[in-house]
Order: sequence, then structure tokens, then C-alpha cells
Amino acid sequence: MVHSMRLLISFAALFLSVILLQLSSGGVGPLDVLSGVKIGFSKQEIGLLGSAHFVGFFIGCWWAPRLMGSVGHSRAFAAFTASGAIGLMAHMLVLDPYAWALMRVASGLCVAGCYTVVEAWLNAKVTNETRGRTMGAYRVVDMSGSLAAQMIIGILAPASYVSYNLLAILCCAALIPLTLSTLPQPETPAQPRLRPRLAIARSPLAVAAVVVAALSSASFRMVGPIYGQEVGLSAGQIAWFLSAFVLGGALAQFPIGWLADKFDRRWVLIWMSAASIVSCAVTVMSAGFGTQAIFFAATFFGLTTFPIYSVAAAHAHDFATSEERVELSAALMFWFAVGAIFAPYLASVLIDNYGPAALFTMISVGHGVLVIFGLTRMRARPTARKRTPYVYAPRTSFTIGRLMRRQRDGSNNNAP
Repeated sequence: MVHSMRLLISFAALFLSVILLQLSSGGVGPLDVLSGVKIGFSKQEIGLLGSAHFVGFFIGCWWAPRLMGSVGHSRAFAAFTASGAIGLMAHMLVLDPYAWALMRVASGLCVAGCYTVVEAWLNAKVTNETRGRTMGAYRVVDMSGSLAAQMIIGILAPASYVSYNLLAILCCAALIPLTLSTLPQPETPAQPRLRPRLAIARSPLAVAAVVVAALSSASFRMVGPIYGQEVGLSAGQIAWFLSAFVLGGALAQFPIGWLADKFDRRWVLIWMSAASIVSCAVTVMSAGFGTQAIFFAATFFGLTTFPIYSVAAAHAHDFATSEERVELSAALMFWFAVGAIFAPYLASVLIDNYGPAALFTMISVGHGVLVIFGLTRMRARPTARKRTPYVYAPRTSFTIGRLMRRQRDGSNNNAP
């Protein structure tokens, strides 16, 4: 009983660190957009900041397991948190877009590194009996933190040292719960090999889908505030605009999961992409019908695009063995990161040349290609006979697959 209570307290400390980290790292993207516009950065330079974040994210996903093996979980978490705080506080010292891009690499490094540490710690502490409840709570915490992070933009003044300092304080505060935990640090897990070709071998459609998922979410979250400003939204309204997207994604998880488990997942992906094209058109048309219509369209957009990554991951795992699951999850995250690196900059270039609607034109073209490719793949091979359960898969680190492995295999599978 005492051990269980200490374990719950340990998880609460980890979850509190995740919430504080989300508030800090999730707020810097939109704040950078609004600050860049105020300072006079071009749209391409603002898009570069979003792409730089995912460059740092990729580096952090790759480096974090190695650093944990060298210095331990707590010290690795402290090092990554420090990099994020330094990147935040340095913003108003140098008003240059390329310097800010380097600072955003630091923030991306912080996010990926800290999530890797948290997920490795959780994986080492959960048991078969507590895994499901722990993962459920983790998903709620991750989604709630992401939603709150979008709202914080409404109270932060752009291009203000105070605003960036507040985000840096939140980043530093994330250190306190985890580093004060009295439980011993877990053993460092063996890092998954990064095998991008494994994902292609198991499901080319899943790889295409996660790249398109990155095209949708990374461009919307990193460049969406530019669209919001272009259509006349204030900073507070942009916060609601981004939050509506996250809320739509949260609302979609249960019904889409039910559909993905009941029907052929390729058809689910195809129909979701078709719905995403419709939601892009609705979002563009809503600009002329007031802010409420824009918020509704953003919710619809999140509803149709947000779950695509999880459906694609479930489809890929249908063709994988239990021993491949961790490396397959890492491979899918790799392809998501690749798409997320290029999407914000491409979106900003298109907006600069063709107007705000070009953001959603780009996203709809990506989904159109996915529809065609999905129909082509349906003729290439039948669906898997034995299917894994649908699981909402957070796009947090290459090690997230360790936490979800037994859920993929089923509750009766005791594979390590």
C-alpha cells in the first residue's frame, strides 16, 4: 500500500513537470509568430522558426537516450530544461530571425529531451496492472497541457521580455517536481534503433499518413497565428483559434478509435483525409462569417486531422511483430519529424506569395495525395487479419513506443 502510494505521488510529480513544460514550450511557438510580426520579420523568417523547433526536436529525440545513459534521468532532464530556458530568455537580447531560429532549436531540444526522460521513467515504474491507467492519465495530462498552452498566448504581450521570461520561469519550474522525487532513478532502457525503413517496409501508407499528419499539425500550430492575424483575429482570439484545433483533436479520439477498430483502417484514413479537405475549405470560407465561425472551423479541422497519426500508427503495427513495436514507433516518429521540419517554412512561403488561404490549400493537397495513395495501396495487399487495438499516440519522443507496447499486443501479452 505504501509503495503504491509513493508510486502515485511519483507519477503526479512527473505529470506536473509535463504540464509546466507544455505551458512553456507550447506557448513559445505562437508567441514567436506574434512577436516576429511586431518586430518586422518576414513570413518566411517566421516559418523558419517553426521548422527550427522541429530540427531541435529531432536532435533531442536521438540524443536524449544517450545522455540518460551517461548522466542519469534527473541530470538529463535538468540539462534539457536549461537549454529550453536559455533559448527563451535569450529571445529579447538579440532581435534577429536567424538567432531566434537557433533559440528555437534549443526549445525543440528541450521538449524532446524532457519527454524522453519522463516516458522512460514512466515505463520503468509501471506494471501490467497500472500501465493502462497510467497511460490514460498521461494522455489526459498531455492534451490538457497542450490546450492550456494555446490559451496562455492571450495574456502574453508579443515582443516583450516579460512574456519570454514568464515562459522561461515555467520551464524552470518543470524541474522542481521531478528533481525532488525521492524514488530512485530507474535503470536506463536500451535505446531503440532508428530504422526509418522499417516503417516503410511494414506500411508505406502509414508513413505517408504520418508525413501528412505533420504537414497538417506542424504548419497549423507554428504558422496558424499568421493566418489568424491575416483574417483579423486579435492575440486573444488567436489563442482560442489554436485551442479549438486541439479541442477538436481531443473530441475525435474516441469515435475515430472506435471506427479504426471496427472497419478497415485504410478506409478510415481515406475518409478522414477526404473530410480534412472539406475542413480546409470550411476554414477558408469561415473567414468571412465572423470569429465564431472561424473557431468552429478550427475545431472541425482538428477533429478531422488530429487523429490521423494514431490511425496510421495502428495500421502500421497491424503488420509488425511484438519485438518490432518499439523500433516501429520510433520510425514513425522519425517520419513525422521529417514532415514537421519542412511544413512550417513551406506554409509561410506560400502564405507570403499567395495569401492566408494558401496554408489550407497546401494541407488539402497533401490530404488529396494521401487519398489517392491510400486507394492505390488497397489494391496492393489485403488488410491484416490480426489487428492491434487503436491507441492514441502522443507525438512526444522516439521512446513513446515502450509505454504503448503492451497495449498494442493486448492486455494478456506479458512480453517485456
